[in-house]
Amino acid sequence: MIASSKILYSKGNNDECYTPKYAITPLLEFTPQFKDKIIWCPFDKRESNFVKIFNANGYNVVYSHLDENKDYYGYEPEKWDLMISNPPFTNKRKIFERALSFGKPFALLMSLTWLNDSAPKQLFYEKDLQLLMFDKRIKFTGCDNKITFSSAYYCYNFLPKQIIMRKIKEY
Repeated sequence: MIASSKILYSKGNNDECYTPKYAITPLLEFTPQFKDKIIWCPFDKRESNFVKIFNANGYNVVYSHLDENKDYYGYEPEKWDLMISNPPFTNKRKIFERALSFGKPFALLMSLTWLNDSAPKQLFYEKDLQLLMFDKRIKFTGCDNKITFSSAYYCYNFLPKQIIMRKIKEY
């Protein structure tokens, strides 16, 4: 018998997928109210498109990455107000447990197939899950395998309503 913790907290081998710019720029529509806030990109490096796009649009961004010994599960910047990133698609439950534990707004890109799991229903039971969904699949880069599912930003206290659909324009 397999322990549920091994299933819920499994490790994947396809977690280094990078988000193209066209999948990040739609967030800018919803961030003007955060213009004077600090955005934490907890799964990113300086060369990340998240960091580049928000910096280029005048936002104050702090970033951290496991490669810099800043593990998301134990590291937190001294100051930050909202979280935006593309976390690994494995360990989703742990990632969202921690994100919700801060009580701060976030927009985290995740597979839409996760809605079939019990975890988001449990985690967001008394919280308002918000989704920023797209008309097409995102073509991530740096992945070993082709992504065969749609993704959306799972948000908390970020969007003006619970579900928003946007068209993405590939560059």
